[in-house]
Amino acid sequence: MAVSQSTLFSAAGVTLEGDVVVPGRAAGVVLFAHGSGSSRMSPRNRHVAEGLQQAGLATVLVDLLTPEEERDESRASLRFDICLLASRLIAVTYDLAGRHAVARLGVGLFGASTGAAAALVTAAECPRIVRAVVSRGGRPDLAGNHLGHVRQPTLLIVGERDPVVVGLNREALARLPGSSRLRIVPTATHLFEEPGTLDQVTDLAADWFSRHLPPGP
Repeated sequence: MAVSQSTLFSAAGVTLEGDVVVPGRAAGVVLFAHGSGSSRMSPRNRHVAEGLQQAGLATVLVDLLTPEEERDESRASLRFDICLLASRLIAVTYDLAGRHAVARLGVGLFGASTGAAAALVTAAECPRIVRAVVSRGGRPDLAGNHLGHVRQPTLLIVGERDPVVVGLNREALARLPGSSRLRIVPTATHLFEEPGTLDQVTDLAADWFSRHLPPGP
């Protein structure tokens, strides 16, 4: 039986809201990094999270911006501040690694859009905690020089009808030194709104994390 709870994370002087779901006998835990303008309430990420839970993986959906920052249009640029988002995701990753319910589980990161860049920076900065990364429609190019330090198995998932992002992910794949793959989902656009495409993302992510997230020490 899954245990679900809302929780708070401390990160670089702010408090971030998150939702944690831990199924019985969880095989790993996946931390989500949302894209610009999105939140932990994103129906797409929640759809993927539910699929991962059914596959026996714990999930953590956390807002990387505070409610005040989200409401303040004068600070809208924070949604694209990869350094800020990554610093907070790193703090949440360390916080997560010390929490009793998931402390012994391997940690994976699931990043969408700009959140994928924050996830890749976090993977580079937390090599002893993060075991695997999955990017959905991501902008890995925004991770900059950190790409060359991501040695964890990384899966890049892109929609076939998102040609600019497909190109950016092909270039990023060539720069990733670890065991990485690019999967292109047929008929899918950037948001994977076409029937069945998000289910394909979920299946690909569940398989990737299940293979690369053995229980931690």
